Amino acid sequence: MIEQIQKIEEEITAFKFNIASDVEKFRIHFLGSKGLVKGLYALLREVPNQEKKMFGQKINDLRTAAENKLNGAHITSVKKEDHKVKEDITKPVGESSLGSHHPLSIIKREIVDIFNKIGFSISEGPEIEDDWHNFSALNFPPEHPARDMQDTFFIQKGEEEIALRTHTSSVQVRVMENNRPPIRTISPGRVYRNEAISARAHCFFHQVEGLYIDEDVSFADLKQTLLYFAKEMFGDKSEIRLRPSYFPFTEPSAEVDVSCTICNSKGCNVCKYTGWLEILGCGMVDPNVLNASGIDSKKYSGFAFGMGIERIAQLKYKVNDLRIYSENDIRFLNQFKSEG
Repeated sequence: MIEQIQKIEEEITAFKFNIASDVEKFRIHFLGSKGLVKGLYALLREVPNQEKKMFGQKINDLRTAAENKLNGAHITSVKKEDHKVKEDITKPVGESSLGSHHPLSIIKREIVDIFNKIGFSISEGPEIEDDWHNFSALNFPPEHPARDMQDTFFIQKGEEEIALRTHTSSVQVRVMENNRPPIRTISPGRVYRNEAISARAHCFFHQVEGLYIDEDVSFADLKQTLLYFAKEMFGDKSEIRLRPSYFPFTEPSAEVDVSCTICNSKGCNVCKYTGWLEILGCGMVDPNVLNASGIDSKKYSGFAFGMGIERIAQLKYKVNDLRIYSENDIRFLNQFKSEG
């Protein structure tokens, strides 16, 4: 056994720490639970009783020598690492690259700020919705053909069928269910449609929808609100026009166009030489929608509107490919460093 102790002692003395990983290698080889020093303690059982004290002391001395060498290696390693990370604090500071706001975030903030000025609060809700909040409460009965207007991502949850919301109108339903008029709120958020991705369409996009409910709310109130928005967003010379349309949750309904800011309504390829650009849909809230949320449609009336943030950004920044907004191309995003 004395030969084994001497051999291990020579190995400890000869061991060289060349790289940082050698420290852990040394510990495992000599002092680990299955290391050479631990193995010597196991052999003590075979040593005669009168010699156990002597051999036990030699093994303890060997372990102490190994621990001292290991501790010295740790200190040397730490000093080397400290030396590596030290920097010259007198060196000039290099230029740091600042990020930029995403164009959709910029437009969203502008829209929110415009409506905040006239008393609209912000409401948010879940992106995964049940049939009631996404369809039925908005005057989409089962088998109603209007459901085909929106290609929906459906999800089967047990026996219940849920969906990725197709509009933020679902948030407005939740607001009406949990609040009494007067209600004046906008609902920004991401929505989903099962559509082929192209320059003009995407499977997800962003909306801001507005809702105002009170006594004696009229279509004139809706028109003046949207005219105010158009002038704030596109400039004081902007005008709007309303064209009859259809939405299940509003009656009457309208599409809203804004005068083309690119050609000053003279006609160009962007506005298809009409002088007008479509920006949103709107209408008076259908009495069925009010009643479904527990609001007395005989006492209260209201209007709602909804716009795509990508659409507004397209008009402001003249970016005609919707795919660019979600590709995170740093060259595209760097163009908006001066915005916001």
